[in-house]
Amino acid sequence: MSARSAINKEIFTPHDERMLAAVQVKRRTKKKIPFLATGGQGDYTTFICLSVTNKKPTQVSITKVKQFEGSSSFVRRSQWTLDQLRQVNGIDSNKDCPEFDLMFENACDQWVAGSSGDKCMFVQVLHNTCQRYSADRKPEFVNCQSKLLGDGDTIPCRGFSGSAGSIEFHLDMTS
Repeated sequence: MSARSAINKEIFTPHDERMLAAVQVKRRTKKKIPFLATGGQGDYTTFICLSVTNKKPTQVSITKVKQFEGSSSFVRRSQWTLDQLRQVNGIDSNKDCPEFDLMFENACDQWVAGSSGDKCMFVQVLHNTCQRYSADRKPEFVNCQSKLLGDGDTIPCRGFSGSAGSIEFHLDMTS
């Protein structure tokens, strides 16, 4: 079973949600609060997931999911609604790069995806989801290449690895 399928089955299906996209990431900068317990020991893999509820009114969430070394299960660590997302920073609009920032009302996370293509596909799905589900105030997409913010459902992204554990997505915009 792929990581995406396992995350969807363990984290989202029990809450009547469906996952639209997931990207495996690492922190670009270290957290500055080492004295606080993070809830897990040892190495772990982090995924940023985009999901929607199956029932109306539709709720869209961005969820940080972790899988700790030696464990086959996934754990939901943090979750934000699409309304809490203020900005997506693609870092460099002139070239492909794997770095991106997600700024929420009360947090800002700096990430590095497995490749620039992985980031490209995730940001593309996130942008399309924001266009569809954000009613009043849409998040700002800054320093993102224009190919990520196009109107079509398919935008060519160079460097997409498609390898297991990097990014998997399903752009299902039907409700």
